Amino acid sequence: MTASRRVLRADARRNRDAILDAAGELFAQRGDAVQMEEIADRAGLGVGTLYRHFADKQALRAAIIGRRFEEMTFLAGAAEEVGDPWAAFESLLYGYLEAAEPDAAFRFALLGPEEPSWGDIEEQKAAFSEIVERIVRRAVEAGRLRADFGPGDFVLITRAAMANMAGDGRWRRLIDLQLEGIRA
Repeated sequence: MTASRRVLRADARRNRDAILDAAGELFAQRGDAVQMEEIADRAGLGVGTLYRHFADKQALRAAIIGRRFEEMTFLAGAAEEVGDPWAAFESLLYGYLEAAEPDAAFRFALLGPEEPSWGDIEEQKAAFSEIVERIVRRAVEAGRLRADFGPGDFVLITRAAMANMAGDGRWRRLIDLQLEGIRA
């Protein structure tokens, strides 16, 4: 069982959060060039403490994604409550990307050079993915979204937008163009 799945003591939870915060800052600044020892130093902890929580950088990236996915699941749940299927889809898409825009560590973790350790965050990924699938299916069934559009296409669109986030908001233009192409 991973540290994220079991109940942690308060001090262990603080240490884990400090590691994730430090890793997020450093990944956002320097990408994969960051060393585990630097992350431990930034967190104010020993490297042994870091390795007790995370075996490697892939596990750290997964935990950063998992933490964001937990927040995104609440956002997706709110989008699912929107009555109009197309408006629900747009709410999910823009909400997801607006939350990702200021979170360079999350974007790096998803788009970085190595695949994150998805097995460490199966629950968070599944919870978010289930809602995305329902929203997409509802929009397709209502004839508002292309019949061949699937949840994997949501991933493609969001990754393309995140790869184009440069702090200037131009990713919105990319999404506007893509939405014109996928609308039924």
